[in-house]
Amino acid sequence: MAGPSRALPKPTPETQHFWDGTRANELRLQRCDDCSHVYFPPRPFCPSCASRKVSVFKASGRGKLYSYVINHRPAAPGFTPPYAIAVVELDEGPRMMSNILDCPQTPEALVLDMPLEVAFEAIDDKITLPQFRPAKG
Repeated sequence: MAGPSRALPKPTPETQHFWDGTRANELRLQRCDDCSHVYFPPRPFCPSCASRKVSVFKASGRGKLYSYVINHRPAAPGFTPPYAIAVVELDEGPRMMSNILDCPQTPEALVLDMPLEVAFEAIDDKITLPQFRPAKG
């Protein structure tokens, strides 16, 4: 018998462009057309100047490890401890929470400011999660 599955996000009209992008293996962010502020999470207005003139663009998918905690307790269904709960600072500026893949989940391996690149994990036909792994070169 399979264990409980991971909780999944529920796309809304305001976030659908983001989830459509992850399904296409693209990390999509928003930029304010008035003040040029780049932000995440998705929303219909700029968190910096409140303008509703915003555009969606394909981000580089690159960033660095800003912060993390290693969870050792089996508290979240769908996760096998230990696993890192990370904050990634994207090259475009915003920070997002994610997990780090393809890397030992230890303080020795998870070095702050290490270069990362996005990796997409298709969970089902609607949700593909953006996660990160150490950048190759």
